[in-house]
Amino acid sequence: MLAYLKALAKRSWRLFITVTKVMLPVMIIVKIADLFGLVDLVGRLIAPAMSLLHLPPEAGIIWATTVLTGIYGGIATLSSLPSPPDMSVAQVSALCAMMLFAHAIPVEQAIVRRAGAGFGVTAALRIGTAVFYGGLVSWVCHLTGALSEPLSFDWLRGSEVIAADAGSPFFGWVQSTAFSLGLTLCIIFVLVVALDLLDRLGITRRFTRLMMPLLRVSGLDANVAPVTTVGVLLGLTYGGALIIEEAEKQNFPARTRFLALSWLCLSHSLIEDTLLLLALGADIWIVLVGRVALTLLIVAALARLTNRGNWRSIPATGAGQA
Repeated sequence: MLAYLKALAKRSWRLFITVTKVMLPVMIIVKIADLFGLVDLVGRLIAPAMSLLHLPPEAGIIWATTVLTGIYGGIATLSSLPSPPDMSVAQVSALCAMMLFAHAIPVEQAIVRRAGAGFGVTAALRIGTAVFYGGLVSWVCHLTGALSEPLSFDWLRGSEVIAADAGSPFFGWVQSTAFSLGLTLCIIFVLVVALDLLDRLGITRRFTRLMMPLLRVSGLDANVAPVTTVGVLLGLTYGGALIIEEAEKQNFPARTRFLALSWLCLSHSLIEDTLLLLALGADIWIVLVGRVALTLLIVAALARLTNRGNWRSIPATGAGQA
């Protein structure tokens, strides 16, 4: 048991170091931007757009960072903002869903391009879906009163655990940052343990079997469904790499690659990323069930549209190199 825990701890530490390389620079940039008043400026500029989605301006800052850097970058921004946004469970769920649909666009869409689908098309698909679904969830919950309970992010910043030195704001920020990173390490360790247990108990394999019919119903080629399922569960990077490998072996047509990669773009890393954002207080029906259902509908629609003779081929932005 001790050796098992040590192995999980080592893996968690490696992941934490990787994540810290993303989070810490973002935290520092946000702090510098705040000192120069840029956070407040960006908040005022983005407020009208966020109000259309019934979200606070800070949500726009968090999501913009997520789109560029990834989910951990967005969490780093959330924990580094001068004042935590006042949000309900519905608004947090909408924001988290937007983060899940569209994050790390520069890196992940480069992988998608290499796997055989256009960078711009798939990036627009992710961002457009994120805005549509986030606004839909936020407004429906607002009008119906669902999930209206307020959420506090003080625990993420450590304000209830450590007190910032009023005479030294910088030292207070260092304390808060160290607490947030330490909390992130704890969350990563819990995630690693949970994922390992899910795998050992066979739950991951059962989940994979459950996903296969959904992928086929959406119009995916049966040959690409298995590798797509792996990416859906484990992440776009791994899934994209598998599609690149399988495309070389089986010579998948452009349409097949496009549909599989569209699935991966909209729904990937369903276990790990979902658990991470559930820890922030998001609702599982919105960030998991609703996300998968919308992905199924969109990919099924794309399959029908590309099967009507309107399909030319995906622009050869990487397809010929795959």
